[in-house]
Amino acid sequence: MAEFQEMSDAKGGTPNSASHRIYMKAEILEKSRALADLIGTSEEVEVFKKAEQKIQHHERIQSLIAQMKKKQKEIVAFESMGNAGMVSRIEREIDELQAEIDAIPLVAEYQQSQADINYLLQFVMSAIHDTVSQKIHVESGTDAPPSRCD
Repeated sequence: MAEFQEMSDAKGGTPNSASHRIYMKAEILEKSRALADLIGTSEEVEVFKKAEQKIQHHERIQSLIAQMKKKQKEIVAFESMGNAGMVSRIEREIDELQAEIDAIPLVAEYQQSQADINYLLQFVMSAIHDTVSQKIHVESGTDAPPSRCD
């Protein structure tokens, strides 16, 4: 905080030169990269990577995914021909394939690991927001805008 104040002008408390603003942005980016590295080595990310690798090497899952991709291409072709009946039939087949994929326990593990990473990222974003909000007033989008900017 002291570094920021030293770089501020006496009137508005904003950085007083473009080079100082660039320095601050570079420092913020450096710290965000360090945070990203820390998140990248978290247990949640490790579990996700392992689950992803298992899925990539699971023959049945890969076969089902390939079948779904083929059916999606078929849908595009039948849509271009205006054949709604075939599109509907293939969509049902895709739904069946998706249900079969979803029934595989490894897929549930993978989806849970994705949810865990999303939760971790939301936690980090919330922590940053809360920390910044303690230092300055941050609009949350719920307050009405001021009627005048005097």
